[in-house]
Amino acid sequence: MNELAEEALHDVAQYPPDLLQIRDEGVQVRVTYKKEWDDGFGARGWKLNATIGDPVIIASTRETGQRIPTSVFVHDILDHFLSGFGVSGHRSEAMALRQLYRRTGSDPRSDYKQLVKEDIFYGMVNGEKLKTFLPEDLYSMLPSDEDLTDQEIIAFLKNKLGEEKLTDSLVNRFFELGVDGERHADESWRKLGLEPGKRTETGLALQAVLNRADAMAEESGMEMFEAIITINSDKCVLTINDVSVPRSVFGQDIA
Repeated sequence: MNELAEEALHDVAQYPPDLLQIRDEGVQVRVTYKKEWDDGFGARGWKLNATIGDPVIIASTRETGQRIPTSVFVHDILDHFLSGFGVSGHRSEAMALRQLYRRTGSDPRSDYKQLVKEDIFYGMVNGEKLKTFLPEDLYSMLPSDEDLTDQEIIAFLKNKLGEEKLTDSLVNRFFELGVDGERHADESWRKLGLEPGKRTETGLALQAVLNRADAMAEESGMEMFEAIITINSDKCVLTINDVSVPRSVFGQDIA
């Protein structure tokens, strides 16, 4: 990996203790639920405490997609945070979507292509400049005597290659970055006392816990509370231990 890629990775053992702790009972992650987040979207749902204040991250509920049996919140926890990747940024998302594929079998190609079409083609690369995100073959095509903006770079490459070929090259770049992050993700899980080989089972157990806790929060009309998610190789537990609401514990064994 290059220097920038290394900077995009995080040492999970060095996360602040108010966000994550490694305890005898497992790794503990702090999360917050709100009936309505004041983030411009008014979304109901959960956020990792580590993502609060990040304008890119929208709260998510227990809802899953048609292709994937776990929610966006499970993706944020397992594929981003516990894998040692940033909670936002296109490089981090490339690596996290690769972890989602390893965990669920969901081909990331359509997600990568959407990121290219909706973001990269507009010169928007969260977390870095477009030039550092480009693969070497595309970067080498740029004129060295011109200081192009990110939007001008995309226009130049589209004109040179055509939109379809440029799309394929950028999607392949996302794949490349995703594969590059695999070792770091595995090492991060092991540092936390988790088994990378149990990704799938861990995700399903966490989803089951979230299903019950989220349904309870929605049905009760709770405005806000903090909770702790504890994960080890055998079990996932979500504990609401906030003085503002009744204490509740939701657990699920990992098969």
